[in-house]
Parts: sequence; structure tokens; C-alpha cells
Amino acid sequence: MSPIDHFSLGLLTPVLAYAMSGVGSMLGLLLTDRARLTDGGESRFWLVGAAFAIGGTGIWTMHFIGMLGFSVRGSVIRYDVPLTAASAVVAVAVVGMGLFLAAYGGARRGSRLLGGGVLTGLGIAGMHYLGMAAMNLSGHVRYDAAMVTLSVLIAVAAATVALWFALRVEGVLRIGGAALVMGVAVSGMYYTGMYAMSVELNAGMVQVPGAKAIDFLLPLIVGISVITVGLLLTFILSPSEKELRHEAEFRARLAARDGGAPEVDLFGTPRG
Repeated sequence: MSPIDHFSLGLLTPVLAYAMSGVGSMLGLLLTDRARLTDGGESRFWLVGAAFAIGGTGIWTMHFIGMLGFSVRGSVIRYDVPLTAASAVVAVAVVGMGLFLAAYGGARRGSRLLGGGVLTGLGIAGMHYLGMAAMNLSGHVRYDAAMVTLSVLIAVAAATVALWFALRVEGVLRIGGAALVMGVAVSGMYYTGMYAMSVELNAGMVQVPGAKAIDFLLPLIVGISVITVGLLLTFILSPSEKELRHEAEFRARLAARDGGAPEVDLFGTPRG
């Protein structure tokens, strides 16, 4: 019988993890949608915010909320703090690179989408297994190669779908539905990767280095959640989509009156 228990706290952690993934995805899609309606540095600001929302809240926080419900019978679990913090940086960085590649890459939109999806998916999978490498226990961890491969493929597919939504989906209701789908994809990748592992316990208990999850995971999760709330407030207090569209239409009319080419947003879509 396997000593691994993925749901030691019952349904609390998977439900909370999925909810966090959906919230982060929805905020990230809202911020990306706002980037379509702005120019230059402001667009980049919204994309950076989207990377924090999707990578930090939707992916990394979801991962470690799930890990709070993970246990191994017969061993305590400790975490390497620098590696765990590095996994958060990786999550935000790769999502950001994928968003910027999709937005500013020189190739056609389809190529940018595919390249960004592969890059982000591999980064998400790398974040997951880096986070798992940060876990210390009294035993040897092994991974099933086929399940690892499947989890990577799911990560690439989830990332590509996420970028497609970011490029195409508009409106709060559609973005909300897209966020629910993204939450399923991210959670599916996480639990597929978790089921790829097996643990062979040591014959005797040994001292396990590292910190308890409760000692630093919760502060990190709270910190990222505060950033998420800050991004949400910034989004709420910024000009509305309707106001930005009116401004874009006004500028387009000015450009047309002056004989200029019609303006396009950073995704190549004509404004107005």
C-alpha cells in the first residue's frame, strides 16, 4: 500500500486550490484584456500584472495549496525555502515570457501562440517539479516517466489554451468561463504530476532538513494573495473598458481625419 495521501485534509485543499487557480486565471485574463486597450508602457504594465496573477496566484499558489494536503505516512515533510521561492519566480517569469512572446513576437499570431504555449507549458512543468524537488522526506522519491510526460503535455496544452483565451476572449462573462476551464487544466496538470510520484520510505526515521510548510508556505501564499488583491484594486480603479474604447475610437477618428493608418492594438487587432 502506498504511503502517499494526496488528500490528507479531505476536499478542502483541492477545492481551495481550484478556486485559487480560477481566481488567478480570471484576474490575469482581465488584465490581459485591459492590455489590448492600452499602448506602450501601460500595456506592458498590465501584462506584467497578468503574469503575476496567472503565474503567482493561478499556478504557484494553487500548487502549494494542494501540497498542504499532501502527506506521506511514516515521514514528516519539510521544504527547502530557497528552492520553493525559486519555483514561484519561475512560475511568474515563464508566464510573463509567454504573454510577451504572444503579444510582441515578430511571427504570425498562430506561431506566437504556439511558441508562447510551449515555452510557458515547459516552464509550468519545470516549476512543478522544482517545487517537488524542494520537498524533503525520510525516503526516496521516484517518478513514472509516462506520467511525467503526460503532465508536461497537459501543462503545454493548458498554457496554450490560456494564451489563446488571453488573446481572444473579451467580456467578463466569457473571461469567467475561460477562467473555470483554465482552473481545470492547471489542476489537472498538478494532480497528474503528483500521481507520477512514488515514495520508498527509509528503514528507519532520519532527520529531515528544511522548514515546515506552515512556517513559510502560508506567509508566501498570503503575500502573493496581497499582490493579487492590489492588482484587482488597480484594475477596478483604472478607467473602464468602455471608457478606454471610447478613447481608442476618438484617436482612430483623429488618425483617419489626418490621413493616418488605422491604429491597432498590441495583438494586431484594429482599434475601434
